[in-house]
Amino acid sequence: MHAASCNMTMAFPFYHPLALLSFVSLFSLLLITCSCSRQLRLHNVSHTLVLDSGWSLAGATWYGPSEGFGSDGGACGYQGAVGQPPLSSMVAAGSEALFNGGKGCGGCYEVKCIGNKACSGSPVTVVITDQSPEYGNDAVHFDLSGTAFGAMAISGKAHELRNAGVLKLHYRRVGCNYGGVNIHFHVDAGSNPYYFATVIQYENGDGDLSQVDLQEGPTKGTWLPMQHSWGATWKLNSGSPLRPPFSIRLKTLRTGKTLVAINVIPEGWQPGRTYQALVNFHASSVY
Repeated sequence: MHAASCNMTMAFPFYHPLALLSFVSLFSLLLITCSCSRQLRLHNVSHTLVLDSGWSLAGATWYGPSEGFGSDGGACGYQGAVGQPPLSSMVAAGSEALFNGGKGCGGCYEVKCIGNKACSGSPVTVVITDQSPEYGNDAVHFDLSGTAFGAMAISGKAHELRNAGVLKLHYRRVGCNYGGVNIHFHVDAGSNPYYFATVIQYENGDGDLSQVDLQEGPTKGTWLPMQHSWGATWKLNSGSPLRPPFSIRLKTLRTGKTLVAINVIPEGWQPGRTYQALVNFHASSVY
């Protein structure tokens, strides 16, 4: 009897034409609804992951004062210059993929945030001046100054964007352009006649360096290779007193261009002083 009752119950809807029609209509509606929601989800995933041509994906946070410059110089050693023109607080700490053991200091990037209604979608340019810890699963991460983070927002929405805290952004490498400012050499406070170290900043174009050489004395003899010390600092240890003035030759990391700042470090140079060259690399555009 139980089996027969089951058979009758299963057969009942198909016995009545109206019930059969209702069943088929309901089943079709369920299929359509399921298909639509699948398509919607796929559309959203595609919208999130598709990059603008020539751009890459990274994570972004911000640190320091909300309208400040992150930290005072950070791991690149630029000190208070990060808050002054031409950097003007538009700076970032980069994860190792960007920082590159300090050789990435001075690299310029366009960034624009995505996925938040306060994002303007317009790119802003930032310079790597510090090192960021690795963050979550981000292969590349920018820890921006509060100023730079807010600059990615729609006008009047900077505070709202900073409240988001963590964002995704699109980024791309660009040539640096310091608008007529030439290369600066800030002599390390520990320098002396046998040891010379300098922070190098404001290089147009690549913005970062692969090789630095020093030539001493007015007679201009052999080029002496300097060693990368840390951040944007390069150093030379000498077994005998170095004879100023010093000319310094720079080679860029990305494109291998070279430039010589002749007699940029004068006779009577002093530790802790900054000396400005009369030259700079060509201010190139997007790579």
